[in-house]
Amino acid sequence: MRIRHACYADLPAIVAIYNASIPGRQATADTEPVTVAAREAWFHDHNPARRPLLVAEDAQGLAGWLSVRSFYGRPAYAATVELGYYVAPQYQRRGVARRLLAEALAQAPGCGIKTLLAFVFAHNLPSVRLLEQFGFAIWGELPTVAEMDGRCYDLRIMGRRVAAECRS
Repeated sequence: MRIRHACYADLPAIVAIYNASIPGRQATADTEPVTVAAREAWFHDHNPARRPLLVAEDAQGLAGWLSVRSFYGRPAYAATVELGYYVAPQYQRRGVARRLLAEALAQAPGCGIKTLLAFVFAHNLPSVRLLEQFGFAIWGELPTVAEMDGRCYDLRIMGRRVAAECRS
């Protein structure tokens, strides 16, 4: 399995992997599939130098992806990013997310990133545990903020510093 920066030709597979996660109600608050056209601006917001979009691929194609995107859009948060990662169903529980996350952490300092955040449904225990294994801690929880199919879900905010602490 190879980890590399995404190219535009990967976008249909990235969207397909994302859409495959929607029915499980584990990984995204989207309730309907998204289109490639709807994701084009999101794709172009990424760049390898500051906000990478990584893909994991093998001989059969893309197995998963990880997005690093700006958090909150204000200058004071420039060194803080939000991670999102998704793995194709047939590749889940095979270490794909682990490899993507390890690569994102390795690239973070070179991208000027000091703090990583992940917003994860509290019931998504595989992601919660994976993030904890990489040194992420629970920094907050938003109870019952998501509603899907008549059920309410908690959103967990997990974070990790990758640079020295800031001066107070």
